[in-house]
Amino acid sequence: MADTKEKTIAEPANAKVEREPKFSKETYMRWYEMMKLMRRFEEKAGQLYGQQKIKGFCHLYIGQEACAAGAITALTKDDKWITAYRDHAHPLGLGTSPNAIMAELFAKATGCSKGKGGSMHIFDKEVNFVGGHGIVGAQVPLAAGLAFTEKYNNTGNLAICYMGDGAVRQGAFHEALNLAMLWKLPVIFVIENNGYAMGTSVQRTSNVTELYKLGLSYDMPSEPVEAMSVENVHEAVARAAERARAGEGPTLLEFRTYRYKGHSMSDPAKYRTKEELEDYKGRDTIEAVKATILLQGWATEEELDQIDDKVKQQVAESVKFAEESPYPDPSELYTDIYVEQDYPYVMD
Repeated sequence: MADTKEKTIAEPANAKVEREPKFSKETYMRWYEMMKLMRRFEEKAGQLYGQQKIKGFCHLYIGQEACAAGAITALTKDDKWITAYRDHAHPLGLGTSPNAIMAELFAKATGCSKGKGGSMHIFDKEVNFVGGHGIVGAQVPLAAGLAFTEKYNNTGNLAICYMGDGAVRQGAFHEALNLAMLWKLPVIFVIENNGYAMGTSVQRTSNVTELYKLGLSYDMPSEPVEAMSVENVHEAVARAAERARAGEGPTLLEFRTYRYKGHSMSDPAKYRTKEELEDYKGRDTIEAVKATILLQGWATEEELDQIDDKVKQQVAESVKFAEESPYPDPSELYTDIYVEQDYPYVMD
């Protein structure tokens, strides 16, 4: 009976399908819905950008969903998150309302950054998401600071910092790794290596192409992770978190992943072949999770379709919310800039 069941379920061509799953039904179902929301939201954002309803820069996460989803299930709600400008998916997975993120993309007052940040500067204190940073590599030393705070206050929490493969060429990356290791800060540094820094391949930017080895310069525990597998991501982050909470300091993880779209909406991605793209699409992590769920009999195709319908409705509602929301009042240009309005100070 089992053989018949396996033959009737279409599996992604090259994806890692868990026939003997390492995690519970609840975890797989959570991954499926979380990553479906990320995927549908980003697809809609790309469509709206083409309609000029979203302006400025816009960097989509399509293909990289496992990098966020696997880490979310491995950490706690009190840990701190920070990333670069490909930043829509992380807060979605952490629980930020799609309405608030879509409104921010529309530059509306109801956005999670009051319409002032746009796509590259998503923030949500309620879910401990500390941005969304547009300057390449700037979030890396900030993550060290977040981790220092947790250590200083003895909270038992940690910080996790995402960056692209291009960010490791910044001096701030090395300075942050040095201090984090020196002070044994509870931080997990994640390089989302999707193969290209904008349109430049890793091979054209460095003699060291196995990026996790950069952490070895500081005697930092470092490892590569096949991040088209959400299970691999969860396990690697869980190991790093255990070390951080035990006072053993930071970890550097190289998530080997792939983006199906260009660097940003203005990038036609002509620097890669169609064959390369199709190969990675054959490893799609969402399809692998779906296949595992079906193989285990945890849900039917119809039940998974209902989840997809639910997610599509959430995204549709977020668009409606964003379109109906007002733009910020011009006076907002002068708030949240230099000082708090009621800050007591005395001039000499």
